[in-house]
Amino acid sequence: MKTFFARACAMAAVVALGLISPGALAAPDEIQVYTEEMNDPGEFGLELHANYAIKGAKEAGYEGEMPSHHMLQLTPEFSYGVTKTLEAGLYLPVALSPDGNIYGNGMRFRLKFIAPREEGEPFFWGLNGEVGYSARRVSQSDWAMELRPIIGRRTENWLVSFNPILNLDLSNDLSREPKFEPALKVTRKAGEGINAGLEYYGEYGPIHHLLPTNERSHYLYAVADVEKKGFDVNFGIGRGFVGATDTWVAKAIIAFPFK
Repeated sequence: MKTFFARACAMAAVVALGLISPGALAAPDEIQVYTEEMNDPGEFGLELHANYAIKGAKEAGYEGEMPSHHMLQLTPEFSYGVTKTLEAGLYLPVALSPDGNIYGNGMRFRLKFIAPREEGEPFFWGLNGEVGYSARRVSQSDWAMELRPIIGRRTENWLVSFNPILNLDLSNDLSREPKFEPALKVTRKAGEGINAGLEYYGEYGPIHHLLPTNERSHYLYAVADVEKKGFDVNFGIGRGFVGATDTWVAKAIIAFPFK
């Protein structure tokens, strides 16, 4: 077990040390590494994702894109426990631009499966599938699909979760080759109801011909997870490297008691 966590921490450290080029990928409306956490059957859930580009892109990367600098993205996520192993979700992303205007940026549906396991078993795995529509302000593809494997281990003091994500654009005028976008979370218990650690998000390009190392986008976040009085809060500060257009990003996920 100690060897497993040592390797996971070493992986995060290598990622951090390898990101040495200055910061073309903007931070998305959902910045999250998925774990085994799910609603119970028949239970509803509500989370609010909030991301703010402290120092982001000031120019559009393609025609119709809304530059991310000082943009606040707010995404309510409604979820429902279908069975002990299945959870359905709905995202409704909106954005508040620096000039004070509010924009709806689409809608996405997801279905998450976590394999059954014995009580107390630390290892978990599953798969999240997502499909939805995005406004051109935030995506070149009107429709897209995400396949997100979930592989991890949780103990009393440690959490490690890896999501080797595949994103597919579904619009006719774009390539539909899956893009590889890995995400990794490593946290350790820092106090009662508090875990702290790192989250990593990357964009490596089409899976059959990955981008050169100096063109890949990377984000590394220092994060904390806090559970208090029925609320679960994840917040962090992230730094973009290499091909990332957002240099500094603040993010939070607030899970509300919704029963």
